[in-house]
Amino acid sequence: MSSIAYFATGCFWGAERRFWSMPGAVETSVGYMGGTDPHPTYESVCTGRTGHAEMVRVTFDESKISYQRLLEEFWIMHDPTSLNRQGGDIGTQYRSSIYTTTPAQYVTAVESRNVYQGVLTAHGFDDIATEIISADGVAYHLAEEYHQKYLAKNPAGYDCHSTTGIAYPSAGVSV
Repeated sequence: MSSIAYFATGCFWGAERRFWSMPGAVETSVGYMGGTDPHPTYESVCTGRTGHAEMVRVTFDESKISYQRLLEEFWIMHDPTSLNRQGGDIGTQYRSSIYTTTPAQYVTAVESRNVYQGVLTAHGFDDIATEIISADGVAYHLAEEYHQKYLAKNPAGYDCHSTTGIAYPSAGVSV
C-alpha cells in the first residue's frame, strides 16, 4: 500500500535525494506548503512573504519502508533545533516541518520527535524547533520543473543541509 509523507528540512534538493535513495520510496517531488499564496513560485517563496516551506513529498510503499524509518532519516539529515534556517539558508521557507497525512502519522511523528529530543538533550542540544502539523486542508504546490530531482540533473549541485551529527537511536533498525 502506498502512502504519502511531507517533510521540510531546509533546502529541498538534498532532502529529496536522501528520500529518493531509500528502498521503498516510490516517488519523490519537491514543492511548497504552509503558505498563503495560492500560486507560489520559487521566487515568491524566497522572499519569505508567502509563508511557504520548501517541502519534499514522498510516496512510499509501506510494505517496504515504514513511516518511522522515513522519520528517522528526516531527523538526522538536518538540524531540527535550528529555527527557520539550515546552515547558510535563512528564512521561514527553510524551517523544519512535518505535515502528516493521517492521525497515525501525527502520533508517530510526535513520538519520534520526543525520542530524538531525548538523545539531543543528552548531547547538549537545544529543543527541537520542528513544526508537526496535519496536512488536512493544506495545499501542496509542485515546485518548478528545474527543481525536481535537481541533484540528479546536477550531481555536484548545492546540497545545503546541516546536521547535528547525532544518530537517531534506532536508525536502520525498523523497516
